[in-house]
Amino acid sequence: MNYINPSVKSPEQVKSVPFSIFLENFRAKLKQVFYVLGDIDKMSTQRRLPPQAMSEIMSCYPLSVSIPKKYGGRGGYVHENLSILSAASYESLGLSLTLGINSSLFLQPVAKYGQESVKAEIFTRFLQKSNMGGLMITEPNFGSDALSMQTYFVNHNGRYLIKGKKHWAGLTGLADYWLIAARERSAEGMLRRDIGFFICDANEPGQEILVEEYFENLGLYMIPYGRNHIDVSVPENQRLQPQSTGLHMMIDMLHRSRFIFPGIGLGFIKRMLDEAIAHTKHRIVGGKSLSSYDQVQYRLNRLQASFTICSAFCFRSNEIGDINNDLASYDIEANVIKSVTSDMMQEASQSLLQLAGAEGFKLTHIAGRSVVDSRPFQIFEGSNDILYAQISEAMIKLLRKTKELNFYRFLNSLYLTDWATENLKELLNFEIYLKLSQRKMVELGIVISRIVSMNYVIKLGNQGFRTDLITNTIAVLKKDIAMALSNFSYHNSSVVVEDYEENSSWFSLVKN
Repeated sequence: MNYINPSVKSPEQVKSVPFSIFLENFRAKLKQVFYVLGDIDKMSTQRRLPPQAMSEIMSCYPLSVSIPKKYGGRGGYVHENLSILSAASYESLGLSLTLGINSSLFLQPVAKYGQESVKAEIFTRFLQKSNMGGLMITEPNFGSDALSMQTYFVNHNGRYLIKGKKHWAGLTGLADYWLIAARERSAEGMLRRDIGFFICDANEPGQEILVEEYFENLGLYMIPYGRNHIDVSVPENQRLQPQSTGLHMMIDMLHRSRFIFPGIGLGFIKRMLDEAIAHTKHRIVGGKSLSSYDQVQYRLNRLQASFTICSAFCFRSNEIGDINNDLASYDIEANVIKSVTSDMMQEASQSLLQLAGAEGFKLTHIAGRSVVDSRPFQIFEGSNDILYAQISEAMIKLLRKTKELNFYRFLNSLYLTDWATENLKELLNFEIYLKLSQRKMVELGIVISRIVSMNYVIKLGNQGFRTDLITNTIAVLKKDIAMALSNFSYHNSSVVVEDYEENSSWFSLVKN
């Protein structure tokens, strides 16, 4: 394989390369870095990716897919970004997330909302100097409640002064640029509700970010996380310009980020599937291959269904994810794609570990580390429990508008679920209550998300995707939906017993 010359000063050659060649060069470079120049199993047990390895990878300009053509990039095409992320996650989930943070949480927001006077220098530094960028929203006391963040800004003599604390921002201490979210402080000291985003060049005097603590993150060793002290001053032209409100801009940004999850998920799930198939074919148990056992086939079939669902998600993301589209209103789809993708990633890793057995219970084995590496995807960018509840809230709002309480007829009337409901009529033919407890909202969100997933899969099949994979996946999803509906229909309002220790020792009941 011929690699793109890493010594090229300008990405012009990369820009003109057909994407199929660009992608194959990138894949080949990853093989070289992780299996020839280094050992991915050993790298994955160390904090941060070795600088030389990262330099080799960046010599292929993977982030050029998120930079507009007028600034030397490949144009910001969604399918190219998803394909690069997928190729990276097949080899390393940490690397793929690193690229995803740069692309969806920095480069795309700057391309869409950044002021023209700052774009050229930023994109040039990314292309020519392999700079990196991240996003700071979460604070020590405000994670899911990010809208109550206490980091604030004031406009002073033509510059914005920003002060506060941020934590769990991927690439802590490593990124050259940051997008920092903050609320405006009034003259009376009150924080306004709307949110502003500011580009911070951490290499510039007065814009340095102080890392107070590096966290010992459980997985994703390649990505540094920590707690940051913010006390910076940035020029006015480094503020992002929302098309309406800062809150609307943030939702558009976060939804766009959720729409790239399938790119990360697809490569990862494919790797889990390929590893599982290879292992079970060659592993002999009881005189026959492990893959010949029915329960093993069940696991492999579910892995393959996850691959198909994630492929359908990628197809949908490519349809609507262009930065010119406002994704703020795509809350149901963004939440479905993020939550289901991350659930499938965790299940896929757990299945591979189960099939690999004791050998997989090592940090140096892809099965073991994949379990801890994929777990945080269910937590960050919105905890899945919260997202499932939000899916239900959005659907119930539509129910109230339509006044159609029959769940089948309601879903059959929506473009997100119309095709899938034809396969589920006997399961969905009931009336839905509009007042549900929070736990029931989460359970209903799980049901709806799998129905939407089935809809995507059917539409992918209509486009010519492999028929047997589509058929098997619909069967898997139908079972999952039936199980989720069973949970939803079972009423249980039990709560925790606070002072449970009294009279709760089995040992005291032992008769001597």
